[in-house]
Amino acid sequence: MGYDFRMNSKIDKLIKQFAKLPRVGGRAAQRITLALLQDKTGKTVALGAALIDAAETIRPCGICGCLTDGDNCEFCRDASRANGQLCIVRDLSDVWTLEKSGVFSGRYHVIGGLLSGADGVTPEDLNIASLPARLSDEKITEIIFALPNTVEGKTTQHYVMSIIGNKNITFSELASGVPLGGDLDYIDDGTLSIAFGGRKQI
Repeated sequence: MGYDFRMNSKIDKLIKQFAKLPRVGGRAAQRITLALLQDKTGKTVALGAALIDAAETIRPCGICGCLTDGDNCEFCRDASRANGQLCIVRDLSDVWTLEKSGVFSGRYHVIGGLLSGADGVTPEDLNIASLPARLSDEKITEIIFALPNTVEGKTTQHYVMSIIGNKNITFSELASGVPLGGDLDYIDDGTLSIAFGGRKQI
C-alpha cells in the first residue's frame, strides 16, 4: 500500500508560486523553497521585504518602458544618451545584456514582448503606440532593432517600421553574429559587439 503523502499547504503554495517563474521547474522550485525556509541568517525575511518593496514601487518608465522606481528611468534622464539613436528591445533583460556589453550608448524602447498570432499577442498588447511621438520629441535619427532573430521578432520589426513610415530615420538591425532563433541573453559579449558594430541598414 502506498503512503498517502500530503505536503503542508503553505509550503505547497510557495513551491507552486516559484514553479510559475520562467525557467524554474518543479524540482528547482522545491529546492528554492527548502533553502529559503531552512535559512537561519535572515536572508528569507530580507528577500520578502525586497520583493514587497519592488512590487509596490517599481513601474515601467513613462517614456521608454524600462522598469524604474521613478517617473522616468536612468537612461531617459541621462542627457548624454540623447545622441539620436534608439534601440528597440523586447524586454528589460535585453537592456541589461546590452549595457553589460557596453556596445550601445543611446536610449532604449522596451516593447514588452513580440507580436504573435499563435499566442494572441497584438500591437495593443505591446509598448508600440507611443513610438512615433517619441521620435519627434527626441529627434531620433536611427532606430536599431535588437529583437530576437525569429519569425515573431521579424514580424514585430516590420510592424514597427510600418507605423513609423518615412520620417527620415535610418532603420538598422544587428548583423549576422546573432544566430537564427537567438536571444540576446544567450549571446556572449564579443559576438554581441560584432553584431552591433556591424549592424546593417534595413
